[in-house]
Amino acid sequence: MNESTLKLPSFAKINRTLRILGKRQDGLHEIDSILQTVSLHDELTFTPRDDLEIVLSCDTAGIPTDSSNLILRAALALRELVPEAHGVSVRLTKRIPAQGGLGGASSNAAVTLLVLNQLWRVGLDRGQLQELASQLGSDVPFFFWGGSSRAEGTGTVISMLPDEPKSYLIVVTPNARVSTSVAYTALKSPSLTTKGSVSILSSSFADPAFSDRDQRALYNDFEGVIFEIEPEIERAKLALLKAGAQGGLLAGSGSSVFGTFEKEAERERALMVLKRETGWQVFSCNTISRAEYCEALNSIGFPILTLS
Repeated sequence: MNESTLKLPSFAKINRTLRILGKRQDGLHEIDSILQTVSLHDELTFTPRDDLEIVLSCDTAGIPTDSSNLILRAALALRELVPEAHGVSVRLTKRIPAQGGLGGASSNAAVTLLVLNQLWRVGLDRGQLQELASQLGSDVPFFFWGGSSRAEGTGTVISMLPDEPKSYLIVVTPNARVSTSVAYTALKSPSLTTKGSVSILSSSFADPAFSDRDQRALYNDFEGVIFEIEPEIERAKLALLKAGAQGGLLAGSGSSVFGTFEKEAERERALMVLKRETGWQVFSCNTISRAEYCEALNSIGFPILTLS
């Protein structure tokens, strides 16, 4: 294996559907969600070191580079299995907005596990990596698959879905922030609690249950509460629809929204309008299939991910 510097993308995701089914005894929430990788991405650069240190740096102010960052947590978790492995410097080039609900930190963690599993010759298979990843965050296991997938349980039970035709997207992150913890807290109320302290969302949050066939449907249980906390996020969604998006949705549990467009030309016209908004981050991107996802991650010269 060539142990020179390795540079590869770390892709974002959107939630096409996201339902919060209830709260478990351990405090975690049961979800049912359809996730999709998109071409918006961070970049991770791994450089082997001569010592045993694991060092993280980032080009963006405000992004932590200590053990609170999932990249370092992932590396340290894997390092426990190979304590004598050489060190590594990781450089994060940040493009995915933080706290945007786009899974940037989770994607970073998954890519780190995949790369270091090979670089350090740990030898874990995908199932073992997913088990380790589930201890880091609920979205992390999804990024071992990419494409379109269904996440159940606490988000760590992943099943592959057929890829849909490519969609043209605009992702907007307005000048507003809602953390995942705040979003989940906002869902709580006495009316959502049943015997045994299990929180169940009322029917006011949900449409009839969706199936695997509903991949084109757009629904997110967090929209109501997050739009109430930060009306600017709702305004961004409405702006997408007004600009011509076929559909729009809160991207996850954070502050980003996305709009879907059937044609690239329609998206380009909408971009011109949306980029006039002061303080909004506006990104043009596409959905990427599972095959495209694997090809991009395997472009470093050796395979770190397979299609099945």
